[in-house]
Amino acid sequence: MPGNSSIMGQENCESYFIFQGETGLGVGFRTFLYFLGLAYCFVGLSAITARFFQSMESVVSHTRKVVDINPYTGAEIIRYEKVWNFTIADISLLAFGTSFPQISLATIDALRNLGNLYAGGLGPGTLVGSAAFDLFPIHAVCVVVPRAGELKKIADVGVWLVELFWSFWAYIWLYIILEVWTPNVITIWEALLTVLQYGLLLMHAYAQDKRWPYFSLPLPRSERPEDWVPAEVVTYKSDSGPRNNYSEIVEVGEDENRNIVDIFSFHSGSGIGPVYQNVPGTDETPEYSNKDSPEKMSLEDYHVFAIWGQQFVDAVKLKSTESRKLNNLYLLLARISWQLLLVPWRLLFAFVPPYHIAHGWIAFICSLVFISAIAYIVTQLTDLISCVTGINPYVIAFTALASGTSWPDLVASKIAAERQITADSAIANITCSNSVNIYVGIGVPWLIDTAYNFFVYKEPLRIENAAGLSFSLLVFFSTSVGCIAVLVIRRRQLGAELGGPRLWAWITFVFFMLLWLIFVLLSSLKVSGII
Repeated sequence: MPGNSSIMGQENCESYFIFQGETGLGVGFRTFLYFLGLAYCFVGLSAITARFFQSMESVVSHTRKVVDINPYTGAEIIRYEKVWNFTIADISLLAFGTSFPQISLATIDALRNLGNLYAGGLGPGTLVGSAAFDLFPIHAVCVVVPRAGELKKIADVGVWLVELFWSFWAYIWLYIILEVWTPNVITIWEALLTVLQYGLLLMHAYAQDKRWPYFSLPLPRSERPEDWVPAEVVTYKSDSGPRNNYSEIVEVGEDENRNIVDIFSFHSGSGIGPVYQNVPGTDETPEYSNKDSPEKMSLEDYHVFAIWGQQFVDAVKLKSTESRKLNNLYLLLARISWQLLLVPWRLLFAFVPPYHIAHGWIAFICSLVFISAIAYIVTQLTDLISCVTGINPYVIAFTALASGTSWPDLVASKIAAERQITADSAIANITCSNSVNIYVGIGVPWLIDTAYNFFVYKEPLRIENAAGLSFSLLVFFSTSVGCIAVLVIRRRQLGAELGGPRLWAWITFVFFMLLWLIFVLLSSLKVSGII
């Protein structure tokens, strides 16, 4: 992609996305096309998110067989216990996975920036903007999604306080290295310390979960659910008896009453027509019970390549159970049009292997690879939008990129807020994602660039708009105090952080969204040099 002649948009932008003829189009039309492409990439992120969550649930649900000997009778007692600790799964798999679009974008930005003494702005801007989106709009959604009057509180306050501490410290630390320790530059040691603090977060949270002496807060906790997202009751039934144990998997955007959506399904091998088998992680979660279930999926029941092949067949299907129920022609056409829009993404993501293979790890990794590929396209489109319009890249990062790449965070917290009996995973995903954004999302890209500059140029990494980024951190920190204060007030007055009376839930929603708008407005004005 050739360089642009003027990033302020005063001259014609010579950069292009696919072919050089784009430069001859009008500024307004080019801007519209690139924003349209950006929006379509975010649709792709939402589609691959479904695959990611299913694979993640398979990973988290993995159990191991433990044989105990009864000391009195000598009989063997067989039990199954989770391989993953609940808290560690929240901080690592859930938080890291949902933050991976931002991490990929920042890492790609750093790799493109190798050899430059100044750090790129897309990565840090997106991650700080994403932190604000996580804390304010996602909290706002989680407060209102429980049913009217339903209260969901944090069961393990100690773990949440540990996660909250490291989340706040992450942004304090970032401000220190930007403005206090070595102003406007990042050294290799600062970047390395940033990454290592993610390991300290994991160890501290695990110590709190296990209530290690001297390393944990002596706070009681109520019982947490064993499942990350407990299985929900299927809201429809089959007509015939032999099909009672089967259902059709909903496609993206099809049934708003379903909490985990998928763009894939596969047929059963029973020969009873087009019947669909429940997929683990959607209607039921595999291996969460200590008992062997006759409905549990296994590779012995379905040939893996047949399942994989069926994904491609289902990817091009435009009709489903829900669309066949529609009597309104316009609604039916709108649904089919939406499915046509999704077909390219569905075909592409059909290459992700079925997520019940190897406990979901292969599908988990493949999903992250696809997320990285989309993130790369997003960085290219963002550069073009900035080039054509002259909008500061930080402003785009704070707004469009932060919102679009935070979609997996929103989906994860919404699912947990709806289906878990506590608020732990919904809120933990928010606080942990914010920590991951700094320790990994900013730490790793800066470590790459600082290491390169250190060994090649013997120079640190300079931050071109450190003042604007630092100002955004101060605004974020100030508004986040208001957000946490509201959660504490809700806990004391209503008895829970999420849910409650509809009026108060919506008042909280509006307040959180207002805090987000304040952050976006002030940060955008600062980096644009207006204030």
